Amino acid sequence: MAIRTPGSRAPLRGDSNFHFLFWIVLAALAVRLVVIAFLYPEQLAAGRDHWPFAYETGRIARSIATGQGFSSPLFENTGPTAFLTPVYPYILAGIFKIFGVYTKAAALAMLSLQALLSALTCIPVFFYARTSFGEKVAHWSAWAWAVFPYGVYFPAERIWSTCLSTLLLSLIFLAALRMDERNGIRAWLGFGALFGITALTDPVVMSVFPLLLAWMCYRLYQRGADWMKPAAAAVLGLVVCVAPWFVRNYRTFHQFVPFRDTLGMELLIGNNGDTSHWRPAQIGPWHNPADWEQFKRLGELRYMARDREQAVAFIREHPASFAATSVRRFIYLWTGFWSIDRQYLAQEPFDIPNIFFSTAFTVLCLIGVRRAWRENAFGTAPYVIMMLCLPLVYYVTHVEVYYRRQIDPMMLVLAVYAITAAKRRSQVDREREEAELQVA
Repeated sequence: MAIRTPGSRAPLRGDSNFHFLFWIVLAALAVRLVVIAFLYPEQLAAGRDHWPFAYETGRIARSIATGQGFSSPLFENTGPTAFLTPVYPYILAGIFKIFGVYTKAAALAMLSLQALLSALTCIPVFFYARTSFGEKVAHWSAWAWAVFPYGVYFPAERIWSTCLSTLLLSLIFLAALRMDERNGIRAWLGFGALFGITALTDPVVMSVFPLLLAWMCYRLYQRGADWMKPAAAAVLGLVVCVAPWFVRNYRTFHQFVPFRDTLGMELLIGNNGDTSHWRPAQIGPWHNPADWEQFKRLGELRYMARDREQAVAFIREHPASFAATSVRRFIYLWTGFWSIDRQYLAQEPFDIPNIFFSTAFTVLCLIGVRRAWRENAFGTAPYVIMMLCLPLVYYVTHVEVYYRRQIDPMMLVLAVYAITAAKRRSQVDREREEAELQVA
């Protein structure tokens, strides 16, 4: 089974593919809605003024819906914020406007939307699997995403931007594989704009933009086509899309805040000497009353600057600890393993089964990468770029269970390719053995 040339078009079977994708999306949506029926009450806990309902996203959405603007991401009115990027809070604010703030109807509507976004991801998964590996892998990959545990659980468990950014990044990935010299400047502008929208949903996706665009441009260069104008158009589309948010932040805070202002806090959460958990609860304003008072007293940007100074000082004073913890974060993101300490496992009772699943998934994905790379290294490069680049920031800041989910669909395609390639190879070996026996 050979990996296809990048930009090649698999034969189209419009009607059959439409019906297949319709039913696969419907099945994926049904599975997710069933899980939501069991988990949605978690959003309705009234503690800390409905804090579990979308956390910071819910707070900002409430501020927007009640006419206070993009502000107050935590527990009191603390003024304008750049704690999050704007896309998802505004979507949730629209839900609040229709169904009411922190209501059961709003929770069900938002979780159902997330379920739909996750189910729709089956479509780009099918098409980029088909572009790279053919029809059989595409069908199995779409089915695999429909029932993939992470793809089913997280849309139902938490109201967060991950489902939307996963779908958008999958569309970006599909566009990158299929974009070539036949696409005009408008298509490249649109590609950049889609990247901009995705970055305003979840800025971590910007980590893949430079290398992915470089790969696309090098493919044009290999074919002797002009690559500079398409590259400039993609960058222009991105800049035009994100510039209004940057301008808003500059006018609001009187300093340059590109996407979010939380990097200093994220650094300190993961680099403070406490490695008993991948996310120490007492670091940050959520569960530490003293930190919360500091947040209110200093203001958001000064608080983040203070955290950055403390984190940088810790890293400079403890470089070996920083390196060791970065390795632990790397291991956790790819295997789910952090610790087997009893106190830790009491906090994370599902870690043991998750370690087996996450590790097996990663191993299958790497087998798929290896086999695909042997067939066509250049065509496999976009998958490798996604896996290498997107998690980079988490290795040096901190990790969460729902981090790295945006590249799960690409990894799943590689895992399915590994399984189907192994089955095909086994079948070929059996046929060869049978032929040899017949000759004998």
